[in-house]
Amino acid sequence: MSSPEQMSDGDIDHATETAQAYLEELEDAMRREDAAAAAEMFCESSYWRDLVAFTWNIKTVENPSGVEDMLEETLAHIGPSDFELTEPAEEEDGIITAWFTFETEVGRGEGVVRLKDGGAWTFLTALTELKGHEEPRGRDRPIGAEPVADPDRKTWTERREEELENLGYTEQPHTVIVGGGQGGIALGARLRQLGVPTIIVEKNDRPGDSWRNRYEGLALHDPIWYDHLPYIKFPKNWPVFSPKDKLGDWLEMYTRVMELNYWSKTEATSAQYDEETGTWEVEVNRDGEELVLRPQELVMATGMSGKPNMPDLDGEERFNGEVLHSSEYPGPDEKYEDKSVVVVGSNNSAHDICEGLWEVDADVTMVQRSSTCVIKTESILEHALGDLYSERAVENGIDTHRADMIFASVPYRIMNEFEKPNYDKIREIDSDFYDALEDAGFWIDFGPDESGLFMKYLRRGSGYYIDTGASQLIIDGEIDMAHGQVTEFNEDAILLEDGTELPADLVVCATGFGSMNHWVADLIDEETARQAGKVWGLGSDTPKDPGPWEGEQRNMWKPTQVDQLWFHGGNLHQSRHYSLYLALQLKARYEEIPTPVYGRQEVHHEGI
Repeated sequence: MSSPEQMSDGDIDHATETAQAYLEELEDAMRREDAAAAAEMFCESSYWRDLVAFTWNIKTVENPSGVEDMLEETLAHIGPSDFELTEPAEEEDGIITAWFTFETEVGRGEGVVRLKDGGAWTFLTALTELKGHEEPRGRDRPIGAEPVADPDRKTWTERREEELENLGYTEQPHTVIVGGGQGGIALGARLRQLGVPTIIVEKNDRPGDSWRNRYEGLALHDPIWYDHLPYIKFPKNWPVFSPKDKLGDWLEMYTRVMELNYWSKTEATSAQYDEETGTWEVEVNRDGEELVLRPQELVMATGMSGKPNMPDLDGEERFNGEVLHSSEYPGPDEKYEDKSVVVVGSNNSAHDICEGLWEVDADVTMVQRSSTCVIKTESILEHALGDLYSERAVENGIDTHRADMIFASVPYRIMNEFEKPNYDKIREIDSDFYDALEDAGFWIDFGPDESGLFMKYLRRGSGYYIDTGASQLIIDGEIDMAHGQVTEFNEDAILLEDGTELPADLVVCATGFGSMNHWVADLIDEETARQAGKVWGLGSDTPKDPGPWEGEQRNMWKPTQVDQLWFHGGNLHQSRHYSLYLALQLKARYEEIPTPVYGRQEVHHEGI
């Protein structure tokens, strides 16, 4: 496709001409530092989502008043310029969509604007690199060998071994990442490419063990096109849904070839901030060796969740069977053949565990405490993710980066309006499936506003199941259903609030996890955990996501109320995409580039 610069004036269509004129006028207002004039170019109901470029934050402002306030605070030091279309704009149903690049005083960025009735309806700006600190890639990639003979030169391997020997001992890292799952690994890779000395601390024996150690039948419920890591995509013959052990091996390979400073068998035992030195003191036990790391920045990358939620039930001490949380459950085992098993919970893990137990001829009952959003695998591929993350999307020219940017360009405030039609279609197409589930006694919902699975994930991180076979077992009566809250144990059963008694040799509590704040409380202290505020959720004022409205994921990938403490997590897509913006924030601080934060999130919920 020709760029706007390559087309003659006669070739430029109305949509492209309109978008060009809009960006030129907006840039002119910004150059004049006329925040009011720029704000007038936004629709009465509009959304500007900024990923670090203007705000040194991940922030959405709404409507002209929000735009004006943000620009009043940022224009003087951001210095935006050089807004240019990267391709012809497109128009559909009265909406013009245009892709552009721009610059600031310290960086370069990219964005997407949707114009409606002459004004911006949605506006995305995202920082992509810092001037003078670009990643060494493409034409700027490392040579790999010294170009001249030198008897004192060191090989690549020797330099790498020296780094491994010194970092954390004679040299201190700038950043320590606590948690070496996909989030810590993705962020570590970004920081590695940006030249920020970083150590990833992981208590497991090997990279990928956080997946390997889960139950046998676990596989990703997201499709492969959604799950690529930065820099290295999965091979084209990789399974659509990655089995856990295969993914674990991929993560281990990735840490090696990306040359991450990954400390396995290492547990962070305590951390405190030293006001005098401006550094953290992080005590770690590295395979029996006690060390103190002194980074400037501390990142909690322990997933999007905290400790396992275990029901506190009367009588557990007299129960003769086993009680495990789903995170401890090793997988289906022949010893459970003909045993009675109760699985408390009805989301992804609960279904997977029930399905695996059925396969070894256990007598399985699922206890559903609240309704669940269920979607078939083929339906989520075709109707929910297919336009952006699928082989079809790739064939249509939508690579992972473009898909990420399209997805990011939809503000959370109105994302449910984009999601709901997909789930309306799915409910219609799969109506027989849903009728059969309900006839089997399964409680179904599509969220409080019928917007489906992904909004539930963003709001609360729970309440859904992507069907990989267990739903049919429920329909067929192979997995029994029970409903209500569990209240207590007796010697050989678990009791529900209505008095129902469910005999059990094993009880698996697939009851989810608490907030990441609990890890902060354990590592630092409760005061710091409360000061940071609740992690995750949008403030939608829906179940498990209390208001007020935040506009972004609480405390994720951005500055918190605790200076130099960060949170990084989420699924593979979020770890890949948002690791860039967190890495750029950390790189700027490493290089002592001023980073005045606009709109730092207030604390409305403590999270512990």
